[in-house]
Amino acid sequence: MAKTESQCILGIDPGSRATGYGVIAKKGIRLYYVTCGVIRLSNKYSFSERLKIIFDGLCEVIANHKPTVAAVEDVFVAANPRTALKLGHARGVAVLAALHNGLPVYDYTPRMVKQAVVGYGNADKHQVQQMVRVLLQLSAAPSADAADALAVAMCHANQTVIDGEVVK
Repeated sequence: MAKTESQCILGIDPGSRATGYGVIAKKGIRLYYVTCGVIRLSNKYSFSERLKIIFDGLCEVIANHKPTVAAVEDVFVAANPRTALKLGHARGVAVLAALHNGLPVYDYTPRMVKQAVVGYGNADKHQVQQMVRVLLQLSAAPSADAADALAVAMCHANQTVIDGEVVK
C-alpha cells in the first residue's frame, strides 16, 4: 500500500494594517482546515513596530502549528506607490519569518490564487471567502484577510513542486 503524502501549509496574505494567515493540512488530495486568523496592526505603533508585530505573530503561528511550507501572496500593483511600498515591506517581513523558521517559501499572484480557489482570476473577496468556506467545509466564512490566506495555502496545495520549483 502506498504511503499517503502529508503536508502542512501556511498561507500568508501580507498587509501593513492586517496580515492574514491560514494553515491547512494536505493528505493525499484532501485538504483539511487547521487554523486561521489575522494579525491586526494598530496605528498607535510606528510602521517599524508594526513590521516587528507581523514577524513575531507569524513566528508564533509557525511555532504552534509546525507547517512544512509557506505560501505568500505576491504584491499587487497599487495605485498609490507609498501603499505598494508598505505592502512590500510587510510581505518581506512575512517571507523572512517563514525563512527564519526554516520553511521553504512559494509566491503566488492574487490572480493565481483566485483562479485556483474560485476558478476565476478576477473574483472578489466575497467569492473567495465563500469558496474557502465550501472547499474546507467550514461552518462560516472566515474574515476576508484570513480567507485570502487560506486561499493562498490552498493554491499552493494544488501546485506541483519539483526540486523546489513550482511547475506551471
